[in-house]
Amino acid sequence: MQHILIDDEGGLEPLRAQLDRVERLALDCEAAGFHRYSDRLCLVQVSLAEGADYLLDALAFDLGPFLRGVLEDPEVEVVMHGSDYDLRLLDRDLGIRPRGIFDTQVAAALLGEPGLGLSALLERHVGVRLSKKFQRADWAARPLGDEMLRYAVEDTRHLLRLSDLLWNQLESRNRDHWALEEFELLQDIRYEEPADVDPVARVKGARDLTPRQLERLRVCLVWRDEVAQEMDRAPFRVADDRALSAVAVAAPESAAQLADVRGFSRGLARGPGESLLQRLEAVDRLPESELRGYPPPPRGGVGRPPPEVEERLDRVKAARNRRAVELGLDRGTLLPNAGLLEIAWDPPSALSELDGRGAIKRWQLEAVGDAILSALNGGSGRVTSE
Repeated sequence: MQHILIDDEGGLEPLRAQLDRVERLALDCEAAGFHRYSDRLCLVQVSLAEGADYLLDALAFDLGPFLRGVLEDPEVEVVMHGSDYDLRLLDRDLGIRPRGIFDTQVAAALLGEPGLGLSALLERHVGVRLSKKFQRADWAARPLGDEMLRYAVEDTRHLLRLSDLLWNQLESRNRDHWALEEFELLQDIRYEEPADVDPVARVKGARDLTPRQLERLRVCLVWRDEVAQEMDRAPFRVADDRALSAVAVAAPESAAQLADVRGFSRGLARGPGESLLQRLEAVDRLPESELRGYPPPPRGGVGRPPPEVEERLDRVKAARNRRAVELGLDRGTLLPNAGLLEIAWDPPSALSELDGRGAIKRWQLEAVGDAILSALNGGSGRVTSE
């Protein structure tokens, strides 16, 4: 099947004419975060109900002014799969905040589908098997080969048909309003800068290091980020966390010793590694009083719940689990543990008190609220369904 690659503004005219009258479209994005330092938006795939498939090169020109009108039009249905990450990309890189979203992954979760990946859903419902050959391709590379382009367009080519099939099932099971609530919440997703936290807190096993080893690990992480940015390479492709942790423990004093660390090539050790060795030497000169330990947990945590809260949590969790089985839903989809803990800490005296709580949605209240109230009532005798 044919697709059209648009890599300059002049090529937009055929698509512009179609978008002016479109009522629904399928959308997907490809980014470069697996290979490059920045996960910048590289390619946008658009498939229309008429069967036209377009690939828009986001590195060639600014797609924002062209796509904003149609994607932010609430009358146009924008079908995506697992839209959370792509919505953040569109907001950050193009300043676009889509409306009218239909997420096939969300729809499948509300139907209790056994597999939520696009490949699994298309194979089950449409009879199409997707290739995984370019799942981790470098989408920032140019030119993009024909095989990569064919792979990319498959992510949207069948989405409209899949959404129709899933919607029919949602309606037949009276879960369509569940999906509409979830889709509406997707419109509020925005890109947010990563929280400013001590980088060692993100490294597995760092809690077990000594204060001096933690300081070495901190300079390793800063060094890796600088090298990755200069090379335009994803940081883990410069050296992974295990390699940096090993350096923090071994404290190498020469390029040869650094190259002996698993995960460090000789070229990395003898080139950018020279700067790292100087920083490690500086850490080893620091007095004990200037060494920082592992960062404390963020303030505001409630810690371990008291026994009465844990007892309520066990009861509402058991009620949620039973209801999930009855509905054929994943437990976390029906109501995540965070919502259960919120209820256990502050149990309601009536069902209406749960409406509007941050971790609980209206459809979840409808689906499992009575079961939770019953579980609470069995323990305290004070909860009503009024």
